[in-house]
Amino acid sequence: MELNLEFISTKLIKPSIPTPQHLKNYKLSFFDQLAEREHMPLLLFYPNGNNDDNINDDKFDEKLEKSLSRILSHVYPAAGRLSRDRCSIDCLGQGVKFTKAKVNCQFNDFINQVQNDLNLALFFFPRDIQDLKDADFDRTPPMVVQVTKFECGGIAMSISASHPVMDGFSNFKFVYEWAKVCKLGIPADQIDFMSFDFGEILPARDLSNIFPNRVHPVELEAKFIAKRFFINEQTISSLRDKLTGAIDSGELCFKPSRVEIITAILWRALIRVSEAKHGYLRRSLVFFPVNLRGKISLPLKENAFGNYVMDAPILFVPEKNKMELHDFVTLIRNSVQKAIDACAIGSADDIIATVANSYKEIFTSKEWGTDNDEVDKCIISSLCKFPMKDADFGRGKPSLMHFGLRNFHSCWMYDAECGSICVQVDLKDSYMSLFECESDIMAFTNGNQE
Repeated sequence: MELNLEFISTKLIKPSIPTPQHLKNYKLSFFDQLAEREHMPLLLFYPNGNNDDNINDDKFDEKLEKSLSRILSHVYPAAGRLSRDRCSIDCLGQGVKFTKAKVNCQFNDFINQVQNDLNLALFFFPRDIQDLKDADFDRTPPMVVQVTKFECGGIAMSISASHPVMDGFSNFKFVYEWAKVCKLGIPADQIDFMSFDFGEILPARDLSNIFPNRVHPVELEAKFIAKRFFINEQTISSLRDKLTGAIDSGELCFKPSRVEIITAILWRALIRVSEAKHGYLRRSLVFFPVNLRGKISLPLKENAFGNYVMDAPILFVPEKNKMELHDFVTLIRNSVQKAIDACAIGSADDIIATVANSYKEIFTSKEWGTDNDEVDKCIISSLCKFPMKDADFGRGKPSLMHFGLRNFHSCWMYDAECGSICVQVDLKDSYMSLFECESDIMAFTNGNQE
């Protein structure tokens, strides 16, 4: 399928109510400083024909822009710009970049094609968020939106957020609430779903002497592809039942969650794929992002805007760890809980010291650091219970979702229909061909993949 994109217009959508003087400078937090300097795109596809108000495209465009303007009056940092010191955001109502485009194909034709080639979804990402140089990143708005219309009226919505400004929780919450404002016509003075004081509770610091640059290796030369795997509720229950023997024997001392089970199988499959490629079992490091909201003693609200996530490092050592499923489940549970416990109590300074030491052990160590090619690294992230699939702008729920820039081995879990879970897996082409044929994955998904 040859897709041609035609850009129609680009503008800046500004808050409908000017940001008050006392909010003109939004302070970033210590955790904002830890985030990678990149944009995180979320892509939602909506078919035509589900428009609750039966309004035409021009009216929908107007509702979309006006509702974005209203919600920016509340989420004012998203309409600002990073300051020169990178420790705050100048909130002068500069605006969110909003681009409208159209593509030369029917929505259903594209959806049928994308089931076989998920890479086609990348076509709808804004061009100006990819491969940003350092200076360009500072000048790029914290949020970039692109709405692309298909010939039949269906749309692709890309909402990309600057990671140092907001994490996945903040981004997805923003999109969900924006959809509500658009569909229901909620006025600006009634929008209130986030707090904006994290930078006061855990302020930004001079990291030059206490923390290494937190950068995941990005392999731009490699060809990455993505596939989706669907795991239904019955399969998850069956997998949990298989672990009953380990619980009965005392080898597993807790009932694992569905996310822990799926993470264990994905990770074990990746380790086996690496073994097949290299001819020996290698060390493996999983970065598992943990949302710390509601899990620590600081006076932080659970709806705090910004970054409040820690990458819990989970380490597999062939000489130390076994390959049974319950061994992986236990390793995942213990590692994630260790990361949470390290931040659960103590002062702001205690938390900063703990997080800094934890990351130093990984990012600068010879054994596990980013320069060590003898360690396989990946991100496995759970987006379950986040409300993206219910983001209804008045056109119904999205029929397809896509995450990430696809430049690192990654697995993204999110809720699908009827209690099932969808996993978007991003791997190098040579890894994917082995991964999708791995016995665990074939049994795990029962052939349900796209």
